[in-house]
Amino acid sequence: MYRHKFLLIIVLLSSLVIIQGCWSSKEIEDLSVYAGLALDVGERVATERDLESQGANYYKKNVITATVQIVPINSFGRKEKSKEKQLLKYSNLRLTGDSVFEIMRQYSTRRDRPVIGHHLKVIVVSTKLAQRQNMDQLMDFVLRDNDIRPSCRVFFSKGRAYDTFLSDQPEVVPSFRINSMTQNSYRTNKVMPEVNLTQLDGLIHSKQSFLLQNIFTSKGEIKFAGAGIIKGDTGKWIGDLNQENVESISWVKGTGKGGVIKSYDWRKETITYEIKSMKSKTTVKLQGDNLSFHVDIESNGRLIENWDVEENPSEMAYLEAAEKVFEARLKKMIDNLMSKMQAKYKVDVAGFGKHLSIKYPHKWKEVKGNWDEVFSQVPVTFDIKLKITDFGSSTK
Repeated sequence: MYRHKFLLIIVLLSSLVIIQGCWSSKEIEDLSVYAGLALDVGERVATERDLESQGANYYKKNVITATVQIVPINSFGRKEKSKEKQLLKYSNLRLTGDSVFEIMRQYSTRRDRPVIGHHLKVIVVSTKLAQRQNMDQLMDFVLRDNDIRPSCRVFFSKGRAYDTFLSDQPEVVPSFRINSMTQNSYRTNKVMPEVNLTQLDGLIHSKQSFLLQNIFTSKGEIKFAGAGIIKGDTGKWIGDLNQENVESISWVKGTGKGGVIKSYDWRKETITYEIKSMKSKTTVKLQGDNLSFHVDIESNGRLIENWDVEENPSEMAYLEAAEKVFEARLKKMIDNLMSKMQAKYKVDVAGFGKHLSIKYPHKWKEVKGNWDEVFSQVPVTFDIKLKITDFGSSTK
């Protein structure tokens, strides 16, 4: 009996030695947590120029300006009683150099608390910078750093990436806002599915062309609109697809979760189709050396808006005629996308190469080295079937 009690005491005392937390831990209040990283073409801000003119410089080229968005601890949920402190939701710190990692270390010469990337949510790269430097170079540090989570999402900015980290609402943390907006893809197929660091790593090293969501800015407001194209063989930005093109890609892939098709009927009145479901099937044909694709697209949806007061949406003849209008509109959208991919940019960013690699791996092995060029000459046909299943709760 006493022996068992003695052993229990020894175990409990031993646990006090073992359960003491991390020996090298640092309190989060003693660190600068950054939630966003913006990369722009190197352009020193006035403070940097002034400090360097006084001798506070080091060996570097001014290639990249990196901005980290520092998030105070209360932004993660702790509430401050002071109204003034409640408004201090984030701060942006910019430094210029030619090594993202070295810039991260340089932040320690400007702040009393070291920056850590454990909570990095978004990375925004300006297309101007991505046009000069390839994405493999720009993302090398963040892909190697064990502190940064692979779930971090990556975007393009059409203007300065720094501007996406500004907000006209002081209580809003721009990095958190950008990160949350990706969840709206179920409402509209104009918003691309997210691209995180894990996916980006695979895309870069596949040497295949791909897309990143574009962000536009104006006076503290941001908007997702279209996507930037990274050319597979160079790893650099070469141009953009617009919102309509992004929508069309979701139709080709059958990945859209929501959205609309707006068109005009025979009286030039607005009619709108709400997507309830969509699916696509891509068929690959190979006859000798002749390669072609055919895509079947099907969708069920709702006639959600009708401005033509002369028509009765409950009549079958009207619904069938409206379906033809929407199908023609979608066909035009997809034709525009294919023209940009095959003629203007000569890239496959809609996954046709993946279908080829699955169906005919031997052919894919033969052409994957210059697939973008091959794809630009491959015939692609479409068959589109849209079905209006209801017209809402009212016919008028």
